[in-house]
Amino acid sequence: MKWRIAIIAALGLALILYLVRFIGLGAVLAAAVSVGWGGFVLLCGYQLALFFLLGSAWYVLMPRESAVPHRVFVWARMVRDSAAEVLPFSQFGGMALGARAAILHGVSRAFAFGSMIVDVTSEMLAQIAYIALGVAMLSARAPHNSSAESLTTVFAIGLALAVIAGGLFLALQRHGHWMTAKLAARLLPGAATATAAVPAALDEIYRSPARVGFSATLHFSAWLFNSVGTWIAFRLIGVHVDVAAVIAIESLVYAMRSAAFIVPNALGVQEGAYAVLAPLFGVGAEFGLAVSLLKRARDIAIGVPVLLLWQTVEGQRALVDRAGGNS
Repeated sequence: MKWRIAIIAALGLALILYLVRFIGLGAVLAAAVSVGWGGFVLLCGYQLALFFLLGSAWYVLMPRESAVPHRVFVWARMVRDSAAEVLPFSQFGGMALGARAAILHGVSRAFAFGSMIVDVTSEMLAQIAYIALGVAMLSARAPHNSSAESLTTVFAIGLALAVIAGGLFLALQRHGHWMTAKLAARLLPGAATATAAVPAALDEIYRSPARVGFSATLHFSAWLFNSVGTWIAFRLIGVHVDVAAVIAIESLVYAMRSAAFIVPNALGVQEGAYAVLAPLFGVGAEFGLAVSLLKRARDIAIGVPVLLLWQTVEGQRALVDRAGGNS
């Protein structure tokens, strides 16, 4: 499995290098560095604000009697996304670390993993609506040529499959406890009691559909907020494009990222998506690729300190547990 991930990651990195060379290294780098340090700090700060929304979407799923503060879920979401974007993990690896971060700050194991599964589901449902918006904009605003029409058809089929997959995933959580227990066992190895309690935690969360709906609404807002951040990145490199076009580009880029979930960090997939989609909305491929590389740099600038801090907290907890075991 590790070799497979390494090979896929290497192929993705090779694709990035090919795209940069094909489009033009000088043009891509000139666009990327034009943001300056001030612009890059702005992009990082904007991403940190996005984590507030994402953490809120997870937090609202917790029972009302929960005493765990909101900031714990913001932090856990930061750990989860940092692991997914910086480390060569699958999405499952990032989810496991995010839940672990929540557990270290007082969330029960069952609710940490149960609420995270529902959070992933509500984010998926919000993304389906976001992709539908992107497909509609692609159909209405992209040039009417064979390439654009083929892409529209592919994304429309993908959207239909996503709707089916989202419905099945939701149904399995409600009526297929064997599946959720198996998923929890994969994310929480060696903790049989907590794994068995995850389906009960799911049932308790879904007994309040308003909370799940609110979580999905917050996630949809986060998707739109993320698009505005990308629009800011385009403006910083000197590209004048409207927000609606960027929403279309971003929704379809993330649709391709989700479809290629087996590729660690979506290496190459994200870059190829920007290079293909940006020109359909009047943006040069070199600018789309530059924005993708800027986002990679931003994720590393945020993710590395977050993971180092998380590792420090994990180390301190391990020392405390060891001391308690020896006493």
